[in-house]
Amino acid sequence: MFAEPLEQIDSTHVLWRGRKLLYFGGCDYLRLSRSPSVLDSIQKSLDKYGLNVAASRKTTGNHPLYDKAEGAIANYFGSERALLVSNGYLTNLIVAQGLAGRVSHAFIHEQAHVSLQDAAKFLGAKVQTFKHRDAADLAAKISRFGKSSAVAVLTDGLFAQNGSLAPLVEYVEMLNKKSLLWVDDSHGAGILGKRGGGTVEVCGLARRNLVQTITFSKGFGVYGGAVLCKEGLYSRILAESSIVAGNTPLPLPLVGGIMAGLRGASRQLRKRLEKNVRELFALAGMTPPEVATPILGLVPVSSAYASSFEKELLNAKIYPCFIRYPGGPATGYFRFAVSAEHTGWEIQRLGCLLATGLNSGLRAL
Repeated sequence: MFAEPLEQIDSTHVLWRGRKLLYFGGCDYLRLSRSPSVLDSIQKSLDKYGLNVAASRKTTGNHPLYDKAEGAIANYFGSERALLVSNGYLTNLIVAQGLAGRVSHAFIHEQAHVSLQDAAKFLGAKVQTFKHRDAADLAAKISRFGKSSAVAVLTDGLFAQNGSLAPLVEYVEMLNKKSLLWVDDSHGAGILGKRGGGTVEVCGLARRNLVQTITFSKGFGVYGGAVLCKEGLYSRILAESSIVAGNTPLPLPLVGGIMAGLRGASRQLRKRLEKNVRELFALAGMTPPEVATPILGLVPVSSAYASSFEKELLNAKIYPCFIRYPGGPATGYFRFAVSAEHTGWEIQRLGCLLATGLNSGLRAL
């Protein structure tokens, strides 16, 4: 079943069961989905280009705006090529079609996003999982297949459940020249790094044996996805991906929105987001991570305490973000996401409640 309907009514509030509540959920970390510049760009693109090219880019649907956007995306992330696709979920499936038959073994993080898990099935390789952020476990499994094997390591960059980062530098160090690090950076893109290049930028990784997949529906507030890679993989994807060949590309107004989102995901907004994150952690009595990510996952000690804390949140007019999601605890957990638009007063209201909860029935995920 779907979750109960929820309507976001401004940058920090939702309407739920007829009540206006403070909102610390979702993934619109910079709140660019409500940016006037993004919305204006979407409207202007709609007026100028219409809605839909109604054809694959392999046939008559390759509008010049797609090439322009891909150039802007590649420049933003410092990548040789960028392939714009219809949504973030598809990025990983498309990469897998381009890599099919070219890797002997794939090692996937046990809490990887379901799109990576689905993509691994397309590779035609032997697939094994490795433990959460455990470089030693990964190294032990890779070592069994010799240094000459062509392997792919699949992982999220920033984990959506609790805001932790994958130790990408450690992963890269164990790969040979034939192997590949494949990072789904949907939650890090736009919000981490001086340029907004995500976990790849934060970790200072070179792009030679790297593919980074992103979405524009989170840090950029729009919609669509992109594959960031070298020219060789880009060409193989175009030649071999049936999804690229048969898919109607992203509506042109959203492409215009992406261009505005790239301009809007500024260092100033990222600094404001980091300030809010550090303030919330301090109020909650927690030590912030070295890289201040905007996600906080908290597990209640019991279903009774979960219900009790939900009531406390509602009494404080805060929406209770209690969710069940693949990769998180099966019994559910509270997931709070700070944005760049939350005010100090709003951060304080949540932080004080979290401090009480962490001293009683909540545990960090």
